[in-house]
Amino acid sequence: MSTVNVPPVPLTPRDDVIQLHKAFKGFGCDTTTVINILAHRDASQRSFIQQEYKTLYSEDILRRLSKELSGKLENAILLWMQDPAARDAVVVKQALTANDLRGATEVICSRTPSQIQTFKQIYHAKYGTYLEHDLERHTSGDHKKLLLAYLCVQRYEGFEVDRMITENDAKALYRAGEKRLGTDEDMFIRIFSERSRAQLAAVDLAYNKMHGHTLEKAIKKETSGNFAYALLTIVRCAENPAKYFAKVLRKAMKGLGTDDTTLIRVIVTRVEIDMQYIKAEYQKKYKKSLVDAVHSETSGDYRKFLLALLGP
Repeated sequence: MSTVNVPPVPLTPRDDVIQLHKAFKGFGCDTTTVINILAHRDASQRSFIQQEYKTLYSEDILRRLSKELSGKLENAILLWMQDPAARDAVVVKQALTANDLRGATEVICSRTPSQIQTFKQIYHAKYGTYLEHDLERHTSGDHKKLLLAYLCVQRYEGFEVDRMITENDAKALYRAGEKRLGTDEDMFIRIFSERSRAQLAAVDLAYNKMHGHTLEKAIKKETSGNFAYALLTIVRCAENPAKYFAKVLRKAMKGLGTDDTTLIRVIVTRVEIDMQYIKAEYQKKYKKSLVDAVHSETSGDYRKFLLALLGP
């Protein structure tokens, strides 16, 4: 469910483009106009704006926005202007380049198989290299094995669950982890990369029933580092993606200073998917609205833009 507040009778892309061009002209950029237009246009409208700007002014609007804006506002708006799959490709590339392995892991392990296939193709077209090759270079060990398996396996995306597989997986994971000395990481990798979200959520329930605690607790006990982070991302998104992202946002804003890279990544990439649910989960868990939290952790035009995306 999107929180983008599109006007009931939107202007044509040409009207938007003329307004934006006016906002760019003269001394300094009229960022209020830029935010008022772009934050209130859905993916297809933003795509039309890009095409129309090129037609009217023979210039790439992304390049123009990059010249006119700066800092966190620039990062957020440039990411917002991409379509969802291109955005994921950009985020993963930026994260790997900055050695932000958790950012890259979050995107890969929270996406559906069809989303992964699409952004992998765009990644290759955009950067001239396969995502798998970049992961080979930037990651290591079981973390690398899991990400590569997760990228390549075509998992089922429906809701049907096989009870026999569920029980066998719950037993196999117990034998691979808590029952033995040391951990059979390959078994965790196989089950977590091959099972659908619905199936994995069922495995978690079965595990809890059999052993008195969740898979999450077992993962924390048996694994560590980026490998544990990837497994936890997969299982949490299998159960409730909105709850998972509410937690990620909370962590980004907790304590001294704000992790703006994470804040931008999550808000911009989830606004048109499930932001209403994330807002509800945030309110439920932290007894504070996400809008209020973002308002208190950000400032200026950057704050204005994020709040416009989050909606009332």
